[in-house]
Amino acid sequence: MKDTGTPNYIAIEGPIGVGKSSLTLKLADHFGAQTIMEKMEENPFLSGFYKTPRQYAFQAQMFFLLSRHKQLLEANQVDLFQQKVVADYMLEKDKLFALINLDSEEFKLYNQMYELLLARLAKPDLIIFLSADTETLTRRIGKRGRNFEAEIAEKYIEEVNEAYHRWFFHYDAGPSLQVNTSGIDFVENEEDFIKLLEKISRPIKGREFFNPLGSM
Repeated sequence: MKDTGTPNYIAIEGPIGVGKSSLTLKLADHFGAQTIMEKMEENPFLSGFYKTPRQYAFQAQMFFLLSRHKQLLEANQVDLFQQKVVADYMLEKDKLFALINLDSEEFKLYNQMYELLLARLAKPDLIIFLSADTETLTRRIGKRGRNFEAEIAEKYIEEVNEAYHRWFFHYDAGPSLQVNTSGIDFVENEEDFIKLLEKISRPIKGREFFNPLGSM
């Protein structure tokens, strides 16, 4: 496989349960890259949000915004010309969830902070947007058995999934690749992973789509 210039800073995005963290670790191991891994379990409001969303939405969202920004800002101190970095999220995803979960007044306050923080961060060289149907996402979430995700309603998963697809179709801040993961497994099937490596080893221009033949 000829690598004509794999991006130095790759962000993996997609809805809950799509496999962002697993692919991040796999790519980082392959490239010898530094990882930026979201620490969702550290949010003290998350479990409460999944049980009673309106009561905890603003607290959970602001905690995520500040903690995600702090982590990404610290990672930006890395020389991205010398060290490859693979992240399992980008700050823009935070606003996507805020639009779903906050009321209009809460969102106005949130957005003022968000715009200030976003301006301080480096943009990824490539975004890999992992997609899957809601049924697949629900099955994967159940399979991994995280306690704080036990209360997630399938309706909420579907809403998040639809919001991610709308966001991807409007994203134009850099190269992005949408990968349909419903019938493939990058972690367990090496052939699937090699197909993705071949795809991202060549320049991605604008918004591209990748729908490899399923191995599952």
